[in-house]
Amino acid sequence: MPPPPPYRIETERLVIRCWQPHDAPLLQEAIEASIDHLRQWMPWAHEEPRTLDDRIDLLRHFRGQFDHGQDFIYAIMASDEQRVLGGTGLHTRVGDDAFEIGYWIRADAVGNGYASEATATLTAVAFRVCGVDRVEIHVDPANTASLRIPERLAFTCEALLRRRLPPVVTGGPPADMAVYTMVAEEFDTSAAASARYSAFDSAGRPA
Repeated sequence: MPPPPPYRIETERLVIRCWQPHDAPLLQEAIEASIDHLRQWMPWAHEEPRTLDDRIDLLRHFRGQFDHGQDFIYAIMASDEQRVLGGTGLHTRVGDDAFEIGYWIRADAVGNGYASEATATLTAVAFRVCGVDRVEIHVDPANTASLRIPERLAFTCEALLRRRLPPVVTGGPPADMAVYTMVAEEFDTSAAASARYSAFDSAGRPA
């Protein structure tokens, strides 16, 4: 069995790590400061506002999923871990031997390349550390900023599927979905292969 994803990943500018319940106030601030921005593309943002206790319970759920190998949802933090810049994940919902990467960035941090940096890093981790065969990114084709990330990293647009994403407006139609993929033999020649990072397991040991 391949090793699970690391709990903590450090890049030059970011800490990408498993959420902890004590992150709830920082996540609360990031979402409240970005809610109009997030509601354009993130169906879960329409469930806001949440109370701080609800947020703590959610992060406990994320941590439990991580611990049990069910799903791997990460915080994107500033290097000092005092500010949530966004969220990402290596999601298990695309079948065996594969991950789907998702991402969001808080409104006042957009345009700094954080989503690209996090996505390149998780792509490298998926192939180098976890040894998967395929990584996917699913994007609403209307979200041109998000589309640029897999394109920049040399993912292949494999399909445009109609009405496959949850509606971004409650009661609205499902959104279309562009499916980008990268398979293992393509990784070494992709832009993601240049990602530089350090990865650590739950005990802080190098992964």
